[in-house]
Amino acid sequence: MAESVLVVLGLVTVLAGVRAVTSARLLRAVLWLVVALLGGAGIYLALGAELVALVQVLVYVGAVVVLFVLALMVTRSPLRPLAEHSGPPARRVVAALAGIGTTGLLLLVLLPLARSWEEGEPRAASSEGIASQVFGTWVWPFELLSLLLLVALVAALAITRERGTSTRGRR
Repeated sequence: MAESVLVVLGLVTVLAGVRAVTSARLLRAVLWLVVALLGGAGIYLALGAELVALVQVLVYVGAVVVLFVLALMVTRSPLRPLAEHSGPPARRVVAALAGIGTTGLLLLVLLPLARSWEEGEPRAASSEGIASQVFGTWVWPFELLSLLLLVALVAALAITRERGTSTRGRR
């Protein structure tokens, strides 16, 4: 039963991820990203890593996706696909090859890891161990990342306000 739940969640996550990167409309791509991230959190939850699932939902769905949507609203990016934004077919082929290469590298690393787990029982990570790593060892990089996101948001606001004042004066 647990394996079938993981397979279904994995398929939902992969399909939503593919839709997120192939969607022509930016807002729909962000919404598919939400589905993919929630699917990943569901996988963590099914594996018994409740803390990681909670962090996945809070940090990625609750913060990063909200930042994407806010950036879309602030920059007034077009909601419809524009012809000048689509690249030539050769660029799509190169992007597909890069995606296939990345998938191959991930499989090259993860398949031996899965085989080693089949040979012996994988050690389960405790919530206390993960929490001590996140809030002990990695707290400063996490805080610096949040500061970097804040600076990027303020810079986006400054750029759009600068463009907004210059275009108003021309009309």
